[in-house]
Amino acid sequence: MTIQMRVAELANMIDHTLLKADAQKAGFEKLCQEADEYGFKMVAINSAPVALCKELLKDSPVHVGAAIGFPLGQTSIAVKVFEVKDAIANGADEIDYVINVRELKDGKLDYIEKEMIEIVGVCREHGILSKVILENCYLTNEEKVAVCQIAKKVKPDFVKTSTGFGTSGATVEDVKLMKDIVGSEVKVKAAGGIRDFAAAKAMIEAGAERIGTSAGIRIVEEYKTMYKES
Repeated sequence: MTIQMRVAELANMIDHTLLKADAQKAGFEKLCQEADEYGFKMVAINSAPVALCKELLKDSPVHVGAAIGFPLGQTSIAVKVFEVKDAIANGADEIDYVINVRELKDGKLDYIEKEMIEIVGVCREHGILSKVILENCYLTNEEKVAVCQIAKKVKPDFVKTSTGFGTSGATVEDVKLMKDIVGSEVKVKAAGGIRDFAAAKAMIEAGAERIGTSAGIRIVEEYKTMYKES
């Protein structure tokens, strides 16, 4: 697969990200302004500033995405479901939640499936896109496959490689593996360590249909320069 798209199409695959613990209001104002200017698909933020960003983007097609159980995934299903409902009530258009890696590592696939069913169910009920973050840096290939097989059954909108807060981020190999398992029924989002167009291109060619990055502007500007498009 070779990338052949206009700048606007590339930008619309990018989730423009600000997930730092010390992010302040000015940072979110800048994030939202940039996302609107460049036509990014979503601003990816923690759940607390959802209402702020929704207000900032009230006249924009840019989605507001809330990160749930972020970045460790170590809260109960009930807590994650509450956080999802709260984020949606505050205006979230998309939900990215972190699976409970500990339960997965202990082989409790029934827990992972129950968690996914409950969270995806809430999102589906409200017409909200759902993304399941695996945090692949901590997983074996067998564990990645197991979660993707569950996802193929439950059908969230996306499975996602990473939070960007783990020991490593997205890899081409992981994107290919995940896409091979979920096929056309679930999309793949690559996130973590994608800082230039070459990296984004590699992920897209491997099968990613969404890119999570804080370097979206650099990626788009590099693409513009390469293809001489304004």
